[in-house]
Amino acid sequence: MQASVSNPARSTTDLASGAFCANPVLDEFWYPVALASETVAGARRITVLGKHYALWRDAAGNPSALPDRCTHRNSPLSAGSVTAEGCLRCPYHGWEFDGAGRCVAIPSSGPGATIPPKAHLPAVPCVERYGLVWVCPGEPRGTIPMMPWDDDPTFRRFQNPVQEWAVSATRMVDNFMDYSHFPYVHVVSFGGAAATEIPDMELGPLPDGFYGYEYEVIAANDSGGTSVSLQDSPVVHRRMSTGFHLPFAVRSTIEYDSGLQHILLLLSTPVDDVNSLFTFVVWRNAEADADADEDTVMAFDRLIGAEDKLMLERLSGPLPLGNEGVVSVQADKPSVEWKRQLRALLAPRQEDVPCP
Repeated sequence: MQASVSNPARSTTDLASGAFCANPVLDEFWYPVALASETVAGARRITVLGKHYALWRDAAGNPSALPDRCTHRNSPLSAGSVTAEGCLRCPYHGWEFDGAGRCVAIPSSGPGATIPPKAHLPAVPCVERYGLVWVCPGEPRGTIPMMPWDDDPTFRRFQNPVQEWAVSATRMVDNFMDYSHFPYVHVVSFGGAAATEIPDMELGPLPDGFYGYEYEVIAANDSGGTSVSLQDSPVVHRRMSTGFHLPFAVRSTIEYDSGLQHILLLLSTPVDDVNSLFTFVVWRNAEADADADEDTVMAFDRLIGAEDKLMLERLSGPLPLGNEGVVSVQADKPSVEWKRQLRALLAPRQEDVPCP
């Protein structure tokens, strides 16, 4: 999605350091924070863009989120309990809040007492999509990425736990947009057969609102890869596309010569400038593994993710969003274009440096 900002003066993004979380524009986009299956009881704290929220389900079973502070004495609501009516009860003095943020009970005031208008909290938009709970810290204008395979009965969806990574979300997207690291970072999983030289690539719009490129790779097919490719050959040919959806989502599509499709949605949620939540969702059209155990199918992709995590957590700080402090070459064109569009999103009047 390509978005614009009407008031660039609000931007607090530092291009040289890469600091971005304080930019209020990012509050207007959706971020996955938990598996839907993990939010079935009680309340929990989540942190997005440096701000804390209490997440729970209301009486109808809908996910709800509020700022994680009671208006009375600022106790964290995430440490409280969920009532039989689906309200969130503060652990300090028992004030209760519904999913819309309304304070509905102040026990110390007795029944029928007037509740002060300032007792209410602003509700945080919260929805379920693709087996995940998503929140938008502000007024939504961004969209959740479209994944049409989720509505296709010939495809099956596989989930991965939401993990905490000690790395900036900008470093993660930069990595996911790049395939020149395959022969070096993914040696154990699939990169042992990958070419080191990256041909020139054409960038442009991809289906469903993504922006990126198409390419082909030869992948090693051991270390569990056969469970994904459903082929026994030592290497396999992949036709792929990789694209971004602003601000921090990346989609990779893989098609094997057999017609098997393996679609990944890679999702990075900034906790702050240097820590993130990460998960990925997979869709497959393989009839042969329709009854396969989910962990068996996902083990190979989790190995790939572990290789990325090990490398990325060696890097310090967020990725510089300008051209200072990093050197880019032709193979980095997809990431450079993502950074250019992210800069335009965060501060649209800022002068951009063209892609190499």
